Amino acid sequence: MSGINILQPPKPDAFARFREDFGQRFIVTVDTEEEFDWDAPLDRDRYSTVTVSALRQFQEFCEGFGVKPIYLVDYPVAESPRIPEAIGNAVSAGRAEVGVQLHPWVSPPFDEEVSEFNSYAGNLPFTLEREKFARLHARIVEAFGTAPRIYRAGRYGLGPRTAEILTEFGIAIDSSVRARFDYSSAGGPNYREHPLRPYWVDPAKRLLELPLTTVYWGPLRQMGNAIYPHLWRAPQVRGVLARTGLLERIALTPEGISVDEALRGVDIAIDDGLPVLVFSFHSPSLAPGHTPYVQDVQDLNRLYDWWRQLFGHLARRDVLPTSVGEIMHAVELA
Repeated sequence: MSGINILQPPKPDAFARFREDFGQRFIVTVDTEEEFDWDAPLDRDRYSTVTVSALRQFQEFCEGFGVKPIYLVDYPVAESPRIPEAIGNAVSAGRAEVGVQLHPWVSPPFDEEVSEFNSYAGNLPFTLEREKFARLHARIVEAFGTAPRIYRAGRYGLGPRTAEILTEFGIAIDSSVRARFDYSSAGGPNYREHPLRPYWVDPAKRLLELPLTTVYWGPLRQMGNAIYPHLWRAPQVRGVLARTGLLERIALTPEGISVDEALRGVDIAIDDGLPVLVFSFHSPSLAPGHTPYVQDVQDLNRLYDWWRQLFGHLARRDVLPTSVGEIMHAVELA
């Protein structure tokens, strides 16, 4: 994998193909992380993990719909004594899967300065990025008794040699690419030109990229990638385009996206023939008061209702839930 830069958009022949009977599927990924003040500067010491216990209710909720959540766990959560009770049995029994999420500022070794730039793990020196990943990977294996096979960089912060690290540790799927988003103004990656369809990172087909699903909706959606980059400093213009129905960017997440918006986004993704729809959200949203999206019990009820309606709609559209194991079994290697 040396020389493979995961930050580069794929070539046309890199798109993955799936067995015909795989159809269209979806996964639910949970960025399973510590609680911290989203409005304050990043801090290595000022965090908690009290919402880990709330994962158990979400797990039971998903099981009621036949959905197998994928918990992308970072270091503070992997160290929490609450995590085995919350989802350990579900992972052991195959009712959930566990993956890796690297928040470098709270992952040892602490050899770098805490800063916005260094919060993207791919910006760190290769040896430090690798060591942080290695220690987190080992802690997850210790906590769950199984080796994770999927990764998401915290803050979507891939680096030019991240793929080398992932394949060394047996990671089969990366899901860090947030297509349609550009984080370069803060020192992070630019994924504006990356596709939504799954693709192979390397010619040997050892690492599959499964981008998070974000679609454009509206009459101008075919020009979304050309228009949106010019609007990041003009939120009022973006709001006008969305309210008038001309152009809307819809990420498949309950955080900041209404049910109606998400349903439109799902229908677009299905009609566009995406083989896997990737949903995501942050685990601290499972308890009130820890993210901007869930501040009280009513917000939490709305979050669960959001999932309830989305799962029902996906079932009516014959889009079934899937998992890391099923995806890797269904993807064609030839």
